Amino acid sequence: MSDAAILVQDLSKHYGPVRAVDGISFAIDRGATCALLGGNGAGKTTTIAMLLGLLLPTAGHIRILGEELPRHRQRVLPRMNFSSPYVDLPQRLTVAENLTVYARLYGVRRSAERLATLGRELDIDGFFQRPYGSLSAGQKTRVALAKALLNQPEILLLDEPTASLDPDTADRMRGILTDYQRHSGATLLLASHNMSEVERLCNQVIMLRAGQVVASGTPSELIHRYGRKDMEEVFLDIARGIRSGE
Repeated sequence: MSDAAILVQDLSKHYGPVRAVDGISFAIDRGATCALLGGNGAGKTTTIAMLLGLLLPTAGHIRILGEELPRHRQRVLPRMNFSSPYVDLPQRLTVAENLTVYARLYGVRRSAERLATLGRELDIDGFFQRPYGSLSAGQKTRVALAKALLNQPEILLLDEPTASLDPDTADRMRGILTDYQRHSGATLLLASHNMSEVERLCNQVIMLRAGQVVASGTPSELIHRYGRKDMEEVFLDIARGIRSGE
């Protein structure tokens, strides 16, 4: 536990009487790829926002890479990054301008070379000079992933990393994430509604329901525990409040 990349203890976030996150605890090993799953309103986005230091917890503790948040947020954030297709970049800037700004914010050395590499890997160099606001949803998702990989983060938080992508492009993006994790040893935490993606990428799963952790384990462990054939069926059981073995 002490060597965990992410350690959460008794974490809560309340909005008046609403308990968006209600006393959750979990640990994610360094180098793991973990899925944070749950239905709408389960607490995933609130949890990720607290891990990023964007929200202050009502109670509980967060340690990332051995540093306490939010107290040592400035030490940790340069070693992290985040991607979500639901968070837009400045619309009028070109893709290259957006990525250059973020490269400077993260202090990326030889940023032009880094952008060129990501452009080739993510197949976005063909629209580097186009305004971000003119891109399709799938193109924006790929640019968001490029932004997230700019600083070669030790911890990468991903919200629906392949949303809006066609099956072929989505498969290539998963391959890029797998290769990045393998070569860098980074820890990946992703929220996804694509259960085949979870089974392919993840060696750890944390299931949330109504702001609480209700199940955790590897995908194969959860499938066996719930007596189901895949994670899609496990997800439906947990979202509907069905306990394992029922």
